[in-house]
Amino acid sequence: METLLSLSNDLAGAVERAARAVVAVHARPRLASTGVHWGPGVVVTADHTVRTDDDLRVTRPDGRTVPATLAGRDPATDLAVLRVADLAGPPAERGDPARLRVGHVVLAVGHGPRASWGVVSTLGEAWRTWRGGEIDRLIRLDLTLYPGFSGGPLVDARGDVVGLVTSGLARQLELAVPASTVERVVEALLATGRVARGYLGIGLQPVMLPEALRPVVPGAGEQGLIVVNVEPAGPAATAGILLGDVLVALDGRAVGDTDAVQGVVAGRPIGSAVTVSLVRAGAPVQLSVAIGERPAGKR
Repeated sequence: METLLSLSNDLAGAVERAARAVVAVHARPRLASTGVHWGPGVVVTADHTVRTDDDLRVTRPDGRTVPATLAGRDPATDLAVLRVADLAGPPAERGDPARLRVGHVVLAVGHGPRASWGVVSTLGEAWRTWRGGEIDRLIRLDLTLYPGFSGGPLVDARGDVVGLVTSGLARQLELAVPASTVERVVEALLATGRVARGYLGIGLQPVMLPEALRPVVPGAGEQGLIVVNVEPAGPAATAGILLGDVLVALDGRAVGDTDAVQGVVAGRPIGSAVTVSLVRAGAPVQLSVAIGERPAGKR
């Protein structure tokens, strides 16, 4: 009994410690979301809960509601940053998400404060969201994210913030964006209001590449990507890529799925050139494409 009581008190203490930096974010009708006091005058929350750019308000831990302004948002990682001039109290105490282990007890803290506890169910390597955001580590949770919890902190047993919880990156999965990713995105949003990401301006679907063509095209594998959409005036259109072309390699590396394409493009500076190997009407074609900056809302 004493051990159970001690564990209960430790978890309550962790919530109390984290809650000093937890705020309510009023940026959508009716239901407030949760945000974290990340640094001086800075609150970070889940982007999918920020439905407006104007008339933003934050309720501090002491219950006082103050105005906020949007510094920037990154839908690809589901993060938004607010500036709050009158933000009292200390910023969050941050922990190292690299120290998490499967089975560790963790807590999601919502404004109020409210709390939900569970365990880390899965840890994985860096991954890319469906919108192209780069997440430093997969952190999947076995706990309940109640309404309004998105944007709140994922807290370890010491009360340190190791990530931000969100229901906006995957359906029916409870995930956390690690603190290292949050910090990187926050820095970019405070500096420029956006996170610049490269794109080619094409829609692609996987197709099997005929075996007879594979030796003809440098870098070709078993599968290619047929071009099903070319954005007008986009990087691919400017370089001469056409509907029906089959993309098989970038800079000599086989690309059999869209993740492979994003992996190459995301690692290159905006404006740099990539050599695109194609099959067009059964013949090999090589084009140089200047990587463009993905406009807001583009995948």
